[in-house]
Order: sequence, then structure tokens, then C-alpha cells
Amino acid sequence: MKKASEYRQHAEECWQMANGALNEEQRAQLLEMAQTWENLAREREAKAREQPARSVPKEAE
Repeated sequence: MKKASEYRQHAEECWQMANGALNEEQRAQLLEMAQTWENLAREREAKAREQPARSVPKEAE
């Protein structure tokens, strides 16, 4: 599973592309994509907080 920071990097790329969009439709799509990536990052962080890291691999138990 990707890290939240990777999702945020994708969001940043979309925001940058939106700034150079050729038209409003393209800009709106890129901004929507950026928001989706940001939402995924937040969800990933929430899941990471809910599931503490395991020190022993499951197979070793």
C-alpha cells in the first residue's frame, strides 16, 4: 500500500498541472483529481493510526 506522502505528491502534481491547464474543463478535472489524491492521503493516515505497527510478522506467531 502506498504511503500518504506518495498520495500527496500526486495531488501536488495535479495542482501544478491545473495551474497550466488549457481550459476550465481541464483545470476542473485536475483539481478534482488533486482533491481525490488528498482524500486518499487522509484516509491512509487514518488507517495507519487505527492499525498499530506489528513488531512480529504474523507468520512468526
